[in-house]
Amino acid sequence: MSPYASAAFLRIGLLLAALTLLPGAATLRLNGQLLGATALRFDSREIQELENVEPDTREILAAVQFQAISYASDGMQIDGFMARPRSGSGLPCVIYNRGGNRDFGALSDMQAVLELGPIARAGYVVVASQYRGNSGAPGQDEFGGSDVNDVLNLIPLLDSLPDADSSRIGMVGWSRGGMMTYLALTRTERIAAAVVGAGEANLLAAAQRRPELERVFRELIPNYDTDRRAQLRARSAIHWPERLHKQTPILVMHGGADWRVDPMQALELAQKLYETQHPFRLVFFEGGDHGLTEYRTEVQGLVSGWLDRYVRHSTPWPSLEPHGN
Repeated sequence: MSPYASAAFLRIGLLLAALTLLPGAATLRLNGQLLGATALRFDSREIQELENVEPDTREILAAVQFQAISYASDGMQIDGFMARPRSGSGLPCVIYNRGGNRDFGALSDMQAVLELGPIARAGYVVVASQYRGNSGAPGQDEFGGSDVNDVLNLIPLLDSLPDADSSRIGMVGWSRGGMMTYLALTRTERIAAAVVGAGEANLLAAAQRRPELERVFRELIPNYDTDRRAQLRARSAIHWPERLHKQTPILVMHGGADWRVDPMQALELAQKLYETQHPFRLVFFEGGDHGLTEYRTEVQGLVSGWLDRYVRHSTPWPSLEPHGN
């Protein structure tokens, strides 16, 4: 067989390996294939409620198209959201990772506007997953197990969008979404920059500090009772900072008054990132709560600046070696 024929068979094999069969469907679907999209609409009361949190809501709605979407991931139909500018082409992209578990923390239509809207208004195509086992989707929310595939399968979805430049993808995650971001960064080199807010980075410490989390972990994480320590370590970036993709700079933000995720997790992870010479920036907000709600405008500016620098403009970071006068 000629080298050209061998290469062709290899490409066919890789394509077939990527194909998954949706349950109950008669056709093969590619991971990340967009299966449905429905425009979001809001009445005057909902817009007023949104404006109470985001004063620029009307400007965002005028500039951004919001859709509830479904897409293929590991043979399942997963729900999510998309926000994209109403005009423009060759737009950089962002994957947004929600926090919480199951219905707690799931994105509603209005929350999608609040979380995805400011990023999309800045000129990004933004997609987000509700993760498997949530919002009526099949599968099991494994809190950082196989559900990480639902994040990674948003990359081929972005590849398929004609107005998106998927060579420039950023990732933003909050709380549990921060953990999902760290896990994704061990498995892909496609993310140009990441932002993590109040991210879970040490689940062993989290369970010790908040014993009520044991019930959540036991219900969601496979083999928890027989392999607890290993399962929690596997989801805790503080134990494997060297596995994060070295070319992905990370903006780490945390509030000093966060009771849900110990602020020390951000400080300890920052030390690990520094020791492994991973490019990062730590911003610690005095008195900031879990959502950094007191600093919403400042946070939006930091997120936009980070994404613009490293995703939109692909700016190289300065040397991480000691230098200067």
